[in-house]
Amino acid sequence: MRIEIVSRTENKLLGRIEVKYIATHIKEKAPSREDVKAQLSANLQVPKELIIIDHSNTEFGRSVTEGYAKVYKTKEAAMKLEPDYLLLRNGLIEKKE
Repeated sequence: MRIEIVSRTENKLLGRIEVKYIATHIKEKAPSREDVKAQLSANLQVPKELIIIDHSNTEFGRSVTEGYAKVYKTKEAAMKLEPDYLLLRNGLIEKKE
């Protein structure tokens, strides 16, 4: 899998960087959130726990996934601004029973 960052915008008001990316995965399955976070972490040189994958879309029959991620400066900022369902999907909180 190869990830190309299409756009990178700094949102100073919310204290984060917003990234649009394209992941090419020829002859592989669609990448998981953890795979994308690992690649973005390496490309942007930030820890994985500061990256929130908002959405990732793969069209049927294509080997390309387009997505949107947010990179926060601190984990506390992410916990404060992101909705619970995104924190749960990205592994920052556990499901409440």
